[in-house]
Amino acid sequence: MKSPAGEIFTADSYDPPVRGFLHRPATDSGNGVVLTHGAGGNAQMPLLVAMAETFAAAGFAVLRCNLPFRQARSFGPPRPADAARDREGLKCAVAAMRTIVPGRVVLSGQSYGGRQASMLLADQELADGLLLLSYPLHPPSRPAQARTQHLPKIQAPTLFVHGTKDPFGSIEEIESARKLIPARTELVVVESAGHDLGFKRQKQREDLPHLILARSREFFEA
Repeated sequence: MKSPAGEIFTADSYDPPVRGFLHRPATDSGNGVVLTHGAGGNAQMPLLVAMAETFAAAGFAVLRCNLPFRQARSFGPPRPADAARDREGLKCAVAAMRTIVPGRVVLSGQSYGGRQASMLLADQELADGLLLLSYPLHPPSRPAQARTQHLPKIQAPTLFVHGTKDPFGSIEEIESARKLIPARTELVVVESAGHDLGFKRQKQREDLPHLILARSREFFEA
C-alpha cells in the first residue's frame, strides 16, 4: 500500500517484526539503506523522510523502519530494557533489506537509533557501512558519561554527520571518538546545527540530505 512518501512495509515473519516505509528507486543501483529514528521520534521524522526520498532518487532502496519500542508505544522514549530488542529489530531490518537488494546495505540511524546500530555492528558484521546521524556521544552536560566502549569493535566503514551546536557531543569530542574505530571513518560537520541537524518542526535544511548523499557515495564506494 502506498503512502505519500514510500510504500508501507511490513514483514511479520521476523522477530521482532519489521515495520516502516520502503522507498523503491526508479533506477536501481542494487544497493540499500536501512534508516531509523531517535528516542523521541519515529520513521516519519522529516529528516528521515527527506533522506529516504533523496537516496531513492539516486538509485538506493531505502527502508525507514520503526524500532520495536516505537512499534509497541506510539510516544515516549525507550526504556533501558528495550535496547537489546531494538538491536534485534535492526538486525531483522537489515535481513529484510538483503532480500530486496543484491548489493551493499548501509545501516543508518539518528541519535538513539544510530547508537543501537553502532552497538549491533560492534557485535555482528551485518552491514557494509554505518551512517550515524547526530550520534549521542554523551548526555547533555555530562561528557564524562561517554558512550564509546563498543566503538573499537566496529569493523564497518563509519560516516558521522554531526552539528556544531549538538549538546550530545562537540565536534572535537566526535573527532576523538571516531578515532577509536579501527575501520575507515569520516565526519561531516553541519555548521550551526543542533541535535536535529536543522530539521525541527516545520523547519528543514533542504540541502543537507543531498550533502549526506554525496559524501556517502564518496565514502562507502571508496
